[in-house]
Amino acid sequence: MPESSGDSVCLDVEMIYLGGKEHTVRTRSGSVSVIVYGDPEKPALVTYPDLALNHMSCFQGLFFCPEAASLLLHNFCVYHISPPGHELGAAAVCADDPVPSVDDLADQILEVIDYFRLGAIMCMGVMAGAYILALFAIKYRERVLGLILVSPLCKAPSWTEWFYNKVMSNLLYYYGVCSLLKDCLLFRYFSKEVCGNAEVPESDIVQACRRLLDERQSANVLRFLQAIERRHDITDGLKTLRCRTLIFVGDDSPFHSEALHMAANLDRRYSALVEVQACGSMVTEEQPHAMLVPMEYFLMGYGLYRPSQFNGSPRSPLSPTCISPELLSPESMGLKLKPIKTRMSSSQR
Repeated sequence: MPESSGDSVCLDVEMIYLGGKEHTVRTRSGSVSVIVYGDPEKPALVTYPDLALNHMSCFQGLFFCPEAASLLLHNFCVYHISPPGHELGAAAVCADDPVPSVDDLADQILEVIDYFRLGAIMCMGVMAGAYILALFAIKYRERVLGLILVSPLCKAPSWTEWFYNKVMSNLLYYYGVCSLLKDCLLFRYFSKEVCGNAEVPESDIVQACRRLLDERQSANVLRFLQAIERRHDITDGLKTLRCRTLIFVGDDSPFHSEALHMAANLDRRYSALVEVQACGSMVTEEQPHAMLVPMEYFLMGYGLYRPSQFNGSPRSPLSPTCISPELLSPESMGLKLKPIKTRMSSSQR
């Protein structure tokens, strides 16, 4: 029986996405794993995942979505950076090594892109990863063309988050990646609807994530958690950013209010906020289709389109100066599309 065109696209996406090459980059803060997909002559898209995740558990849903593949994999060379010790098959980091600070992790990104001889990059981060990339953009503004941030953190931990992190720290220290710790992490990532309850089983994406968490080394997760819980407030730095920023956040995310705070403190001429209904923090896995239309219009201003809309792939550097405000209007961002609702900052008059 012949394959349908949709099946063919899915197979092509898997072949492209599973064909990445892993690089180990030595930095002043230790070695870091980078998985590279695509043609290095294309513009660079750098990703960074949340706590206890890597590119497979944080971005697979988005990059396995055929429409996202046409928008991202065909237009970018993707560099997936894993937090130290979070890559597939990672060994436990030496206990004597100092725990890196969030600034160390941001500086590590600079060393990675210098290693690959990249110029200015597009960034995509989720939760803690979004914080690291935003901090990187604040410290090295000339190296960032745009930010796509999913349920981002930007303030120092609240008392609620501090307590929650202490619970997870104790679980990691005494029991490792146990069932209760996984439940805490899954609550951080997903909405209650997909996490299930006594009557409704967990969804497939939650079950898959739970299995992938089994591969994490508890000491490595603890180190990243310690770095994130010691983070500082970057609100003032956000006001200095001039790169275009697109923020996604799920209505059911524990970090929903923090994402709103971040959007409120970015320059309104350069930022847009997309709230995704009935979704947790990890929009990339739970509702990746909700990201497509906003990302398409966001990237269209940089001269990037889906492959069906042009012949060949762009090889010239991205130019944020060609974005018009109309491309980030509420209508263009999908205001009337379900399950997306958009809060869009108005352009400065």
